Amino acid sequence: MFAALLLTAVSAAAQQKATITGVAEIPFTSVPNFLKLPPGESLGESVAVATNSKGHIFVYHRRDTTRLFEFDRNGTFLKEIGKGYYGFEFAHSVRVDKDDNIWTVDEGTNLVTKFSPDGKVLMVLGRRPPAVDGPVVFPAGPNQPSQKYIFCRPTDVGFDPQGNIFVSDGYCNNRVVKYDKNGRFLAQAGSEKSGKMLGEFDLPHGLQVDERGNVWVADRTNNRYQVLDNNLKPIREITNLGVGWTLCISPGPHQYVFHSNSNPNGNAPGTWETTGEIYKTELDGTVIGKFGKPGKVAPGFQVVHMMDCRNPNELVLGEIESWRVQKFILPPTPLRTSTR
Repeated sequence: MFAALLLTAVSAAAQQKATITGVAEIPFTSVPNFLKLPPGESLGESVAVATNSKGHIFVYHRRDTTRLFEFDRNGTFLKEIGKGYYGFEFAHSVRVDKDDNIWTVDEGTNLVTKFSPDGKVLMVLGRRPPAVDGPVVFPAGPNQPSQKYIFCRPTDVGFDPQGNIFVSDGYCNNRVVKYDKNGRFLAQAGSEKSGKMLGEFDLPHGLQVDERGNVWVADRTNNRYQVLDNNLKPIREITNLGVGWTLCISPGPHQYVFHSNSNPNGNAPGTWETTGEIYKTELDGTVIGKFGKPGKVAPGFQVVHMMDCRNPNELVLGEIESWRVQKFILPPTPLRTSTR
């Protein structure tokens, strides 16, 4: 009984209706089931998606083991990356940098790995807990003081124009960490302790960096997004778009931000009525519109854990509970004269 009550409490805490009103609906075309898997293969929890400069699609998913698949721009399977890799245990995020290197964030091994475009390991941040210690789902007791090069269930990774690396760390640490392009620690915001003030976090669940070098964080349990400067000093918070599950920032001279107010795992009673939409905004926070709603049948969403918006008019969404990846075509947004 206690476990059931705890689950209900956690689910309730992980949902929040967006308070913004009068937002325009963005029309869309759904392209479900566009990925073509080899015979005998299937997707598990598709928690992470990304694309490279060629339009290739990477899906980092949880199945019998954690797997990283690459597809071409038409959805045809190309190859698996990192099969049997020691850094894969419980997938959480995949990102592709400006040089088409592939980065995975694994919550189970506490590792962030940089792969070359052809799948060679180039860098590892963090350290996997030794196997002789046995599996540790969550640290017992208070969190240990955060360390420069050790993560505790990290969630996402991003990069600024200079190549610095930013990691949201995550489920037990509540911080964002900055490293230089060679992996040397530079700074952090937050700590092992959760907090609600600006510059503090309670489960930083997603992270991206815009072309100005500002760091955007989906501060999930605080039901907000935070924007930090390049030195991780807080600039502002966004509190009217619901949960703050994940976000994506499109590249190019005019950037857009997509925010996922996702329904939580388990689909607790009432969550379909209060969450599930994707919001599109300018960098200055102006909300352009929204689209989508929860649903087990496409084009509905079932826990949008990650989005790719390399082309802001073609979103690729990775879902946990329906074990699928969907593609959505959106109409272009007329450009404003300035977002500054």
